[in-house]
Amino acid sequence: MAGFLFCRRAGAAALALALLGGASGARLEAQPVLSPGSGARPPAAAPADPQGDIRRSSDFLADLAQNLLDSVVNISTSQQLSASRSDPIPDVPESAPHRDFFDEFHERQRRGDNLRRVQSLGSGFIVDPQGIIITNNHVIADADEIVARLHDGTKLAAQVVGRDPQTDIAVLQVKPVKPLKAVKFADSDKLRVGNWVMAIGNPFGLGGSVTIGIVSARNRDINSGPFDDFIQTDAAINRGNSGGPLFNLDGDVVGINTAIFSPTGGSVGVGFAVPSNMASSVVNQLRTFGETKRGWLGVRIQEVTEDIADSLSMEKAHGALVSAVNPDGPAAKAGIRQGDVVISFDGEKIAELRDLPRIVAETPPGKEVEVVVVRGGEEKRFVIPIGRLEDREAAAGGPDGGDKEATPANILGLSLSPINDDLRERFMIDDKVEGVVVTDVDSSSKAAERDFAPGDTIVEAAQRRVSAPGDISRRVEELRKQGRSTILFLVADPSGERRFVALPLDE
Repeated sequence: MAGFLFCRRAGAAALALALLGGASGARLEAQPVLSPGSGARPPAAAPADPQGDIRRSSDFLADLAQNLLDSVVNISTSQQLSASRSDPIPDVPESAPHRDFFDEFHERQRRGDNLRRVQSLGSGFIVDPQGIIITNNHVIADADEIVARLHDGTKLAAQVVGRDPQTDIAVLQVKPVKPLKAVKFADSDKLRVGNWVMAIGNPFGLGGSVTIGIVSARNRDINSGPFDDFIQTDAAINRGNSGGPLFNLDGDVVGINTAIFSPTGGSVGVGFAVPSNMASSVVNQLRTFGETKRGWLGVRIQEVTEDIADSLSMEKAHGALVSAVNPDGPAAKAGIRQGDVVISFDGEKIAELRDLPRIVAETPPGKEVEVVVVRGGEEKRFVIPIGRLEDREAAAGGPDGGDKEATPANILGLSLSPINDDLRERFMIDDKVEGVVVTDVDSSSKAAERDFAPGDTIVEAAQRRVSAPGDISRRVEELRKQGRSTILFLVADPSGERRFVALPLDE
């Protein structure tokens, strides 16, 4: 008789153990081969041992934490500030005793000579045995003195090697007496929602605190900067954890704990960490150059909505819509135009708006990349040498001129008028803005729903420059005859900031 393999579940405790990287939650047991007619029965399976599984998982986590604690440091900073006095200074009679003392004290108050020291706490971790420590920029920003305290209590003065406010990462250097215990970055792209992670840090100055949770979500945008791509975790993170490491169960760093969402000020199970793949790139640049060197394309972009996609003959809304092009930037020199939709950059698909800034920023300046755009319903490819972000200049130049019709008009819920000096003064419109001015918006119209406001200027209608209301009405009629359902406007606010807005033509 052939042998059998039996798979037996060992209960919830064993399942939890399997998730934590310990023994398998499903126990696979080999049974003996029995001879035909022997009448022998297979031995009874050993009973499940949930308590033993829990103990083993507990030991695994304890061993992991013990092995990592020496690589995590507490960061304390101090800053000297002027102590301003908001209370009125009382008048002291000329005859009062010690009048000279009061006069000197009050003069120091007026000059702001009374100084006070402000201290803050954070966390960090060692990535080089020779004393390289990673933390958050906001932990050490504007600090006069930075001290790193090791797990054994040793205090080391730290110097800033480089910092990057955009990703909130800073690199510090200490001079240890002996090599320190370092950890390494893991590939954060391999993280999956539900994976277990461990946070170690210095919450509320307590030091050496370990918490565990899972990856709750990835690619979170919390509107903290242009390169948001956070890992969300429910591992407890509190004030003082900033700059500390988020470990996977191999003991490698998958993130840098940076922010929490909390209506109370404490952990509510929603914490955010900078992914290690982004952090390691920034850290390498800061260690090498003392600053970051990011790629620059030279475009301003906005989201592709369903209406905008329809107006551009796109089957679905995806990519990043180019709302403005810097005339001196790499994109303009390669032929990218306003109204193009970037759908691929250097072989990576651009699914949504925020993908592009991050990918461009991570591209080394000078590298030639292929950029694919949708223009007029067709894909076009460009090879563009990427510039450096810090070298960019503000966009210059205005739109083309044209004959202006003096007749106001009401189109698609918009009251429109040719631009003139009176309207520029009334709405404080920048001198470089040209087009057709929105003087009023019907509150019940689709235009109002899409945030049109008096003082906006329509620069283009269906990707053609306009200078009078008649230009817009003619484009509307042309598109209706073609059976189109929406029209795409390029709109500038009074300061010149541009965006694309799609309006339905059935208004």
